Amino acid sequence: MKFRPLHDRVLVKRLTPEAKSAGGIIIPDAAKDKPQEAQVVAVGEGRRQDDGTLRPVSVQVGDKVLFGKYTGDEVKLDGVEHIVLREEDILAVLE
Repeated sequence: MKFRPLHDRVLVKRLTPEAKSAGGIIIPDAAKDKPQEAQVVAVGEGRRQDDGTLRPVSVQVGDKVLFGKYTGDEVKLDGVEHIVLREEDILAVLE
């Protein structure tokens, strides 16, 4: 299924968390938090400014981003969970 976010929205897919901690302890699924890191899958065209100009989205497909814990809307596309975020909900691009 093709998905094209509108305006300044971004479609991301969560990255899978590590099963072990830095010390080598295996973390059970029940104790894991949902990761706040994701990879950008699709981006919208940008946001219209008050003067009518289009400000493009500053992230690109393939970027790894960090987002807030309770932001975005979860959607399921072809059986895979994704999140639709506004550009302003993205905290940082991981390099």
